[in-house]
Amino acid sequence: MRLAGGLFATAPLIGIVAAALAADMIEEPTALLQGLDKTTARVSKFEAPVGAEVHFGTLSILVRNCQRAPPEATPENAAFLEIFDTRPGEQREKLFSGWMFSSSPALSALEHPVYDVNLLECKGAPPPTSPSAPPAPTAPPGNTRGKSAR
Repeated sequence: MRLAGGLFATAPLIGIVAAALAADMIEEPTALLQGLDKTTARVSKFEAPVGAEVHFGTLSILVRNCQRAPPEATPENAAFLEIFDTRPGEQREKLFSGWMFSSSPALSALEHPVYDVNLLECKGAPPPTSPSAPPAPTAPPGNTRGKSAR
């Protein structure tokens, strides 16, 4: 009986992972993460480019892969993260290495006494900033058309 209960408990996990892997996931260059500092109750959203390390408190977060489901599929984002605790004067300690899913943050969560980190979404790079158009020429003083101020 105990075995059957264990199988039912893992069924949702298997379904989520299978759905994420079965869909034609789209790789994206940026993960949008949310961090919670439990001591201050401050929530922060921050972007983490794939392959670059970002910092949240004493944590160093490295996103190895970030994928999202196509628009016609059930919404899902999955990112492979490595999270390290980098306290000054201490050796760097790996706290987490694995996939996080935006639809089920508790499924694969970071266990830390001070910080929580969750995946919100995988997204493309921000649009390139276009060069701004030069300002419109201004008329020299005294050559204005229309009514003058009284």
